[in-house]
Amino acid sequence: MSGWTDTKGAIAIGSREETRVPFRTVPLWWQKQGLSFTVSGYGRRIPTSIMVQLPGSPRWRRVYCCSYGNGGTCYVDGPKGPDGKRPWIVITD
Repeated sequence: MSGWTDTKGAIAIGSREETRVPFRTVPLWWQKQGLSFTVSGYGRRIPTSIMVQLPGSPRWRRVYCCSYGNGGTCYVDGPKGPDGKRPWIVITD
């Protein structure tokens, strides 16, 4: 798996830096039972069974998916910025 973001934390085509990261599968209890996080299957922050370890961090972070149609964007919350917001670090295959 790899992820990318630009230096300001915003996603930007053309100024991205891809980095390979270790990953592991850690299903949540409702995933083990074959259930869905939302009734519709859509949402902004749907937890997946994948966890990644970002470079320079010993912490494993859950990958979330934002899906409002036939496609979705998988991401990890980045570290808080000075404005208190957490940028998305997009995860690709």
